[in-house]
Amino acid sequence: MPRYIEVKANLDEKELEKRYRAARDGVERSQWQILWLLRSGKRAREVAELTGYSVVWIRALVKRYNAGGAGTIGDNRHKNPGRPLKLNAEQQASVKAEVMKAEAANEPWSGVQVAAWMSQVLGQPVYAVRGWEMLQRWGFKRKVPRPRHVKANQQEQTEFKKS
Repeated sequence: MPRYIEVKANLDEKELEKRYRAARDGVERSQWQILWLLRSGKRAREVAELTGYSVVWIRALVKRYNAGGAGTIGDNRHKNPGRPLKLNAEQQASVKAEVMKAEAANEPWSGVQVAAWMSQVLGQPVYAVRGWEMLQRWGFKRKVPRPRHVKANQQEQTEFKKS
Protein backbone atom coordinates (compact mmCIF):
# COMPACT_ATOMS: atom_id res chain seq x y z
CA MET A 1 0.00 0.00 0.00
CA PRO A 2 1.57 3.36 -1.03
CA ARG A 3 2.25 5.86 1.72
CA TYR A 4 1.06 9.43 1.60
CA ILE A 5 3.18 12.28 2.84
CA GLU A 6 1.17 14.43 5.18
CA VAL A 7 1.53 18.19 4.92
CA LYS A 8 0.76 19.29 8.48
CA ALA A 9 1.29 23.06 8.43
CA ASN A 10 -1.73 25.32 8.75
CA LEU A 11 -2.13 26.43 5.11
CA ASP A 12 -4.97 24.79 3.21
CA GLU A 13 -4.92 23.60 -0.40
CA LYS A 14 -6.29 26.88 -1.83
CA GLU A 15 -3.70 28.99 0.01
CA LEU A 16 -0.88 26.71 -1.15
CA GLU A 17 -2.09 27.03 -4.76
CA LYS A 18 -2.33 30.80 -4.38
CA ARG A 19 1.26 31.01 -3.10
CA TYR A 20 2.43 28.69 -5.88
CA ARG A 21 0.89 30.91 -8.56
CA ALA A 22 2.12 34.14 -6.93
CA ALA A 23 5.75 33.04 -6.45
CA ARG A 24 8.29 34.81 -8.66
CA ASP A 25 11.41 32.86 -7.66
CA GLY A 26 11.70 29.52 -9.49
CA VAL A 27 12.86 27.51 -6.48
CA GLU A 28 10.14 28.92 -4.25
CA ARG A 29 7.55 28.33 -6.93
CA SER A 30 8.43 24.66 -7.37
CA GLN A 31 8.45 24.10 -3.61
CA TRP A 32 4.97 25.62 -3.23
CA GLN A 33 3.83 23.46 -6.17
CA ILE A 34 5.11 20.32 -4.46
CA LEU A 35 3.28 21.18 -1.23
CA TRP A 36 0.10 22.09 -3.09
CA LEU A 37 0.09 18.85 -5.09
CA LEU A 38 0.69 16.78 -1.96
CA ARG A 39 -2.08 18.61 -0.07
CA SER A 40 -4.45 17.99 -2.97
CA GLY A 41 -4.05 14.22 -2.46
CA LYS A 42 -1.32 13.22 -4.88
CA ARG A 43 1.26 10.65 -3.80
CA ALA A 44 4.91 11.57 -3.46
CA ARG A 45 5.85 9.43 -6.45
CA GLU A 46 3.30 11.22 -8.65
CA VAL A 47 4.53 14.60 -7.49
CA ALA A 48 8.10 13.52 -8.19
CA GLU A 49 7.18 12.56 -11.75
CA LEU A 50 5.31 15.84 -12.29
CA THR A 51 7.97 18.14 -10.87
CA GLY A 52 11.19 16.30 -11.61
CA TYR A 53 12.32 16.20 -7.98
CA SER A 54 13.16 12.97 -6.14
CA VAL A 55 10.89 11.46 -3.52
CA VAL A 56 13.69 11.83 -0.96
CA TRP A 57 13.88 15.59 -1.62
CA ILE A 58 10.10 15.92 -1.48
CA ARG A 59 10.07 14.18 1.92
CA ALA A 60 12.83 16.50 3.18
CA LEU A 61 10.93 19.57 1.95
CA VAL A 62 7.71 18.48 3.66
CA LYS A 63 9.58 17.68 6.88
CA ARG A 64 11.17 21.15 6.86
CA TYR A 65 7.84 22.81 6.04
CA ASN A 66 5.97 20.89 8.76
CA ALA A 67 8.60 21.87 11.34
CA GLY A 68 9.05 25.53 10.40
CA GLY A 69 6.06 26.64 8.35
CA ALA A 70 5.94 28.94 5.35
CA GLY A 71 9.16 30.75 6.29
CA THR A 72 11.21 27.71 5.33
CA ILE A 73 10.08 27.76 1.69
CA GLY A 74 12.30 29.33 -0.93
CA ASP A 75 15.92 29.45 -2.01
CA ASN A 76 17.78 29.83 1.27
CA ARG A 77 21.16 29.98 -0.46
CA HIS A 78 20.67 33.75 -0.77
CA LYS A 79 20.64 34.04 3.02
CA ASN A 80 24.01 32.31 3.42
CA PRO A 81 26.67 34.95 4.15
CA GLY A 82 29.49 32.57 3.28
CA ARG A 83 32.70 31.88 5.13
CA PRO A 84 33.93 34.66 7.44
CA LEU A 85 36.97 36.65 6.35
CA LYS A 86 40.38 35.45 7.51
CA LEU A 87 41.41 38.93 8.67
CA ASN A 88 39.72 40.77 11.52
CA ALA A 89 38.82 44.46 11.18
CA GLU A 90 42.12 45.67 12.65
CA GLN A 91 44.19 43.50 10.30
CA GLN A 92 42.11 44.62 7.33
CA ALA A 93 42.65 48.27 8.23
CA SER A 94 46.38 47.63 8.54
CA VAL A 95 46.78 45.97 5.14
CA LYS A 96 44.50 48.54 3.52
CA ALA A 97 46.72 51.32 4.88
CA GLU A 98 49.79 49.56 3.43
CA VAL A 99 48.08 49.24 0.05
CA MET A 100 47.01 52.91 0.11
CA LYS A 101 50.55 53.99 1.01
CA ALA A 102 51.96 51.95 -1.90
CA GLU A 103 49.27 53.37 -4.20
CA ALA A 104 50.28 56.92 -3.21
CA ALA A 105 53.92 56.07 -3.99
CA ASN A 106 52.78 54.83 -7.41
CA GLU A 107 53.73 51.24 -6.53
CA PRO A 108 50.34 49.47 -6.43
CA TRP A 109 50.14 46.08 -4.78
CA SER A 110 48.91 43.00 -6.56
CA GLY A 111 46.74 40.25 -5.13
CA VAL A 112 49.88 38.13 -4.74
CA GLN A 113 51.49 40.78 -2.53
CA VAL A 114 48.36 41.15 -0.39
CA ALA A 115 48.14 37.36 -0.01
CA ALA A 116 51.81 37.23 1.02
CA TRP A 117 51.16 39.91 3.66
CA MET A 118 48.11 37.96 4.86
CA SER A 119 50.18 34.75 5.05
CA GLN A 120 52.79 36.50 7.16
CA VAL A 121 50.20 37.96 9.57
CA LEU A 122 48.06 34.83 9.86
CA GLY A 123 50.96 32.39 10.01
CA GLN A 124 49.42 30.13 7.39
CA PRO A 125 49.51 30.04 3.61
CA VAL A 126 46.95 32.20 1.81
CA TYR A 127 46.17 31.75 -1.87
CA ALA A 128 46.81 34.69 -4.19
CA VAL A 129 43.15 34.85 -5.17
CA ARG A 130 42.25 35.79 -1.56
CA GLY A 131 44.56 38.81 -1.85
CA TRP A 132 42.89 39.80 -5.12
CA GLU A 133 39.46 39.43 -3.48
CA MET A 134 40.53 41.81 -0.70
CA LEU A 135 41.69 44.37 -3.25
CA GLN A 136 38.37 44.10 -5.09
CA ARG A 137 36.45 44.42 -1.80
CA TRP A 138 38.19 47.76 -1.19
CA GLY A 139 37.54 48.99 -4.74
CA PHE A 140 41.06 48.76 -6.14
CA LYS A 141 41.34 48.10 -9.86
CA ARG A 142 44.20 46.94 -12.03
CA LYS A 143 46.06 49.91 -13.40
CA VAL A 144 47.96 48.69 -16.41
CA PRO A 145 48.22 50.30 -19.81
CA ARG A 146 46.24 48.84 -22.64
CA PRO A 147 48.24 46.35 -24.67
CA ARG A 148 49.82 47.64 -27.85
CA HIS A 149 50.75 45.67 -30.90
CA VAL A 150 54.49 45.14 -31.36
CA LYS A 151 54.46 46.37 -34.95
CA ALA A 152 52.24 49.40 -34.27
CA ASN A 153 53.50 52.72 -35.62
CA GLN A 154 53.12 55.32 -32.86
CA GLN A 155 53.44 58.31 -35.24
CA GLU A 156 50.66 57.02 -37.54
CA GLN A 157 48.39 56.40 -34.56
CA THR A 158 48.96 59.95 -33.26
CA GLU A 159 48.21 61.43 -36.69
CA PHE A 160 45.07 59.32 -36.97
CA LYS A 161 43.81 60.55 -33.58
CA LYS A 162 44.28 64.20 -34.63
CA SER A 163 42.07 63.89 -37.70
